[in-house]
Amino acid sequence: MLGFLRRRRLRKIRENSKETLVMHVSDTPENVYPFLRMLIEEYKPDVIIHTGDLADNIKLERRPELKPLYAGSLRKLARILKGSGARLYIVPGNEDDEKTLREFFGDSLVEPGTVMEIGGKKLALGHCWRDVVDKEADFKLYGHNFKVIPRGLNAILGVNFIFLPSGRVVKIGYPTGTDTARGYKLRRGL
Repeated sequence: MLGFLRRRRLRKIRENSKETLVMHVSDTPENVYPFLRMLIEEYKPDVIIHTGDLADNIKLERRPELKPLYAGSLRKLARILKGSGARLYIVPGNEDDEKTLREFFGDSLVEPGTVMEIGGKKLALGHCWRDVVDKEADFKLYGHNFKVIPRGLNAILGVNFIFLPSGRVVKIGYPTGTDTARGYKLRRGL
């Protein structure tokens, strides 16, 4: 129910706002690509920032032999992101191959720790919270793990939509099963 209400709120703000809309995602397994496409088509972000691990179901750090599978996943995601018409910024993650990323996203790649101005606000971009924690910025965008830092927006916890310059943020949860596809073990307690 909460996800529905947040999406309705986001739709209403988007319809009534002339602000720049930034969509921030991170650590995306291939099974969420259709969900991302749907969000992009519905909300038409002006800027899309991906803070790494673009095919998070493929763990290249541990299994480099999966690079052809990784490239196939990137091809699918590139079609979605580049087809959006939004400005793209891609931060390589620990499970990404920078050379392959460059083949699909070219000049959209930015180094972890990059600070840029969008819509009158400074955004620090990193894959991990350590990349941005000491940066002077209005928003610190990252993913990688579940750590939360001051002024940080961790897109592993959900898709962040940021309206600029007002700084309003609406977070939309990923579909059920996303963490399992990322390879996170579920803990069940009594």
